[in-house]
Amino acid sequence: MPVRNDAAIWSGLFRISTDSGQTLQAQIRQAIVAAILDRQIAASMPLPSCRILAEKLGVARGTVVLAFQQLVDQGFLIAKERRGHFVNPEVLTSPAKPTQRQQVANETIDWKARRQVPATELQSPSNQVNWIKYSYPFVYGQFDPALFPTAEWRECNRMALAVLEIRNWAADMVDRDDPLLIEQIQARLLPRRGIFANPDEIIVTLGAQNALYMLATLLMAKGSKVAMEEPGYPDARSIFNLAGAETVPVRVDPEGIVAEEVPADCGFVFVTPSHHCPTMVPLSTRRRQRLLADAMARDQIVIEDGYDSQLLDDAPQQALKSLDRTGRVIYVGSMSKTLAPGLRIGYIVAPADLIAELRALRRFMLRHPPANNQRAVALFLSLGHHEALVRRLSAAFGERRRRLIQAVNAFLPEWRATDPAGGASVWLEGPPGMDTCALSEAAAARSVVIEPGKRFFARGDRHTQFMRLGISSIALQHIEPGIRELATAAGRRPAAA
Repeated sequence: MPVRNDAAIWSGLFRISTDSGQTLQAQIRQAIVAAILDRQIAASMPLPSCRILAEKLGVARGTVVLAFQQLVDQGFLIAKERRGHFVNPEVLTSPAKPTQRQQVANETIDWKARRQVPATELQSPSNQVNWIKYSYPFVYGQFDPALFPTAEWRECNRMALAVLEIRNWAADMVDRDDPLLIEQIQARLLPRRGIFANPDEIIVTLGAQNALYMLATLLMAKGSKVAMEEPGYPDARSIFNLAGAETVPVRVDPEGIVAEEVPADCGFVFVTPSHHCPTMVPLSTRRRQRLLADAMARDQIVIEDGYDSQLLDDAPQQALKSLDRTGRVIYVGSMSKTLAPGLRIGYIVAPADLIAELRALRRFMLRHPPANNQRAVALFLSLGHHEALVRRLSAAFGERRRRLIQAVNAFLPEWRATDPAGGASVWLEGPPGMDTCALSEAAAARSVVIEPGKRFFARGDRHTQFMRLGISSIALQHIEPGIRELATAAGRRPAAA
């Protein structure tokens, strides 16, 4: 917290002049109100005491006392006994008013004209920011507070804060990663997918998206072509487009991406073979073999996203990389769907030469992911907490998935759901003419959060009848009532229970 009598903090906020036509008290009030509305004073920051501010401004203490009291009466400040005066938090809930300096900057610099990539014009993220406030959050990629291993995670963080552990992670590791975390990824996470790698073939990233961004930055350029599943992972499409690459949609059917339709002139193929994003269907053995054979014949690089692959499936499949004998499959993994998305822990498995290049690139981007988080996650893995969590999540999600499909069949019979072997979401196709964006708004009014499916298509305006329902954050007992509310929002009166 700032020191209350630190003159440097307040020197720019008050400009008191005896030549002004206004009283000193009014000038003080105007300066404080302007600073509050321009968000220059945080609600947690105490204002200087009346005595200190009076000395600083060269005015009588009573002048400042009266100014503060009027601002309290007007609701701009609140007085806390023995602590001083603070900004009223309710004032900060209204939109901030641009300062004159900000207005001038906005008028003189056209940032869109100066940008080199149209970042704000790429596909927006799904609007699920306040999902936790809704009664029926069918969201994907978020965690369930009821299932989060709070005690175990606290234990690992306490261990990471021991004196000897701090010495291990507090230093700048430059381009290296926590060796314990690399060892645990190598021994605990990868074998589950049939992958066996050396330590120099693994790099830690800030989640899967950071991994894809680094790969695109390092390997792709303007004119590169990337074959992608259609529908497919929208953020991967945007990341590749930012690198200047052209994404080529390839049809997906119940066996996954139609490998026979991957264009020969694509230098890269991006796939989610364990659970296709967003339908969750696994890539069949026949398609896997065809994809790898064609990639070798055409000298293509395959980027495999281990999407939702850490959960225990009814019919588990090994990673595509486990079948690769030529080193052309790059595997991207993440712990976001099991431990927590906010930790931003992911990794890339690739030949050592490529990992060395990625480490050099990462050093210029962020040096390395926070080492304290790496150590805490490494301890979480080494103590077996992650294994126990995966079993618990897999059982819970399996039961939720079955309950969701039953509820959809009962209350939304005109909707067709995929029948995934696992994963944390269900993909649904609605009747002809259905607009799931409009449905999303109607559902939100009934406290139901869904994700319209158009964002997963290269041409989303042609595919408005799809939606994805996540199961990772909604309690089992809320699934059927949520689907009933969704059915009502969709214009169908649900049957009696």
